[in-house]
Amino acid sequence: MNKKSIVWIRDDFRLNRNSSLAYATKNHEFVSAIFIYNKIEYDNIREAQKWWLSKSLDCFQLDLKKFNINLEILSGDELKIFSNIKKKDDISLYWNRVYEPKEIKKEKILINYLEKNNINFKFFKGNLLNEFQEVKKDDGTPFKVFTPFWKRAEKIYLDKVPMKISKIKKLNTSLCFFDKKISSTEILPKKKWFEKFSKYWDPSENKGIKKLEFLLNNKIEYYGERRDFPNIDGTSKISPYLKHGQTSVEEIWDRCNQIKIKGKGYRKYINELGWREFSHSLINNFPEMLKGNLRKEFDKFPWVNNIKFLTAWKKGMTGYPIVDAGMRELYETGWMHNRVRMIVASFLVKHLRIHWKEGEKYFRNCLLDFNEANNVAQWQWVAGCGADAAPYFRIFNPILQGEKFDKKGEYTKKWVPELKKIPVEYVHKPWELEKEIQENIKLIIGKDYPFPIVNHEKARNEALEAFQSLKKK
Repeated sequence: MNKKSIVWIRDDFRLNRNSSLAYATKNHEFVSAIFIYNKIEYDNIREAQKWWLSKSLDCFQLDLKKFNINLEILSGDELKIFSNIKKKDDISLYWNRVYEPKEIKKEKILINYLEKNNINFKFFKGNLLNEFQEVKKDDGTPFKVFTPFWKRAEKIYLDKVPMKISKIKKLNTSLCFFDKKISSTEILPKKKWFEKFSKYWDPSENKGIKKLEFLLNNKIEYYGERRDFPNIDGTSKISPYLKHGQTSVEEIWDRCNQIKIKGKGYRKYINELGWREFSHSLINNFPEMLKGNLRKEFDKFPWVNNIKFLTAWKKGMTGYPIVDAGMRELYETGWMHNRVRMIVASFLVKHLRIHWKEGEKYFRNCLLDFNEANNVAQWQWVAGCGADAAPYFRIFNPILQGEKFDKKGEYTKKWVPELKKIPVEYVHKPWELEKEIQENIKLIIGKDYPFPIVNHEKARNEALEAFQSLKKK
């Protein structure tokens, strides 16, 4: 085997359980890790993740240097860059898979090129428990319902012979293969709104490990009950680390299964991993859902094109405090509490009847944990047009949701500080506060904080009428 190798880094910024890196260091004297920044995949559509990516590259460069491995950052089209590798270079290429249709298509084109040019290569399973094509019904067709999918997927994974965890070997000498490289800072968004993210996040493998340990030691027992309440720290906040591969899903699974007493919290969290697996299965077996409704009857749904309402939703100025709190948390931190994600999504597609694609696009641009499979599947789930989706007539009441899951308004007041002095009983319906009290606490509804942009009952009825219209067509 040749002495030199290149490892293509994608969504796998980790040393632990990194199969391609471990294999390369054990079989070659020189290893160069490369990341290819394709602007088309990020510019104006994934702005928040540019920050996470830039910081991840910085951290990973330092981690790899300890093993005498350089991380080269390139800019351009992946396939064009790889076409510069020739047989005479005597280099092997390795990578871990990414399970998105467009990425799988790139891999097929790359494999075809490498085979035609007699360039040695090998790819490894990516950051899923199972390859998506492994989980099928008895008749060989893909699942569209979560529970039977996850039951089958868990069994398939558990029945596998556990793979030996390969570790990266320290090399004697480092290698650089490419001349034209870029700095990680060149990836950062031009707008400086992302700078506050560093107050909330540390995009490193080490931090991802600590988040997992904290979950297992302090949260998982009560995860099932506490994860729905945004005013308490009840969720794992591992999702950005899992998306970028700083944390391995197999590591999470194994660590969770080491818990001696597996209560409801354990099962609830494991099911969250299952939804991630299910979402990847869906977009690969039904790739049409990346561009439109999985349930085609929704192609005729009378969506409303209202830029004013969409802007108010994005800015957290709808007049419904729990909705506005979620949208402002997203813009400030690049993350939003899971329960609140459902509330704000339901409000957009049902109260405002704005197409779920608009919400999916905005989340994609603002979420640090954006994952193509999860994002599309979850938006279609809320809209009622996806697989195993919530029925469209399930319309969250934003007032009751706030009163139930943020009873004292702690979460809401944190992100909507205009409401800081409002009495608790009015925090989720401030428009009902008497004018005299508004003046006393210097909170004038309609001036300091908006009136609701739609009436809940009226919007709900109009949404139900719109849904009923599908049955007449």
